[in-house]
Amino acid sequence: MIEKHLLFVCLGNICRSPGAEAVMNGKLRGVGLERNVICDSAGIIGFHSGEQADVRMRKHALRRGYVLTGLSRKIKPDSDFDRFDMIIGMDDQNIRDLNVLARSADDRKKIFRMTDFCTQKIYDHVPDPYYTGTEGFEVVLDLLEDACSGLITYLNRT
Repeated sequence: MIEKHLLFVCLGNICRSPGAEAVMNGKLRGVGLERNVICDSAGIIGFHSGEQADVRMRKHALRRGYVLTGLSRKIKPDSDFDRFDMIIGMDDQNIRDLNVLARSADDRKKIFRMTDFCTQKIYDHVPDPYYTGTEGFEVVLDLLEDACSGLITYLNRT
């Protein structure tokens, strides 16, 4: 596999996308590909820029062995579409927003939906757990683990 750069995107970059980044990095370490795939995350909005991931997301992820270390940031279309090979949104609104931010057809070809890589196909999007309880965060992590495994399979084929 050649080196790939992945950007995971959700609304505020405090729950789903930093979770996806951490899960993907953990899965990549598990299969020895952590040097081949570089992961980052960003939000459509910058409301939480500079903040750590939501404490509930960090707690639930840590129970599964994933550490969320990054700080929230807003997507930068002028550099992120150049830097990343794949920009992966968590839900339909993220995908619509990314398509609006895309500068060209080539940029739009880099946009993917996280759940497109799921093998279980329980959900067609990664729901925002921000206003939910424990179960919401666990569902998100279940989806991210499934999708990240499928994404690794996809990357190995390309």
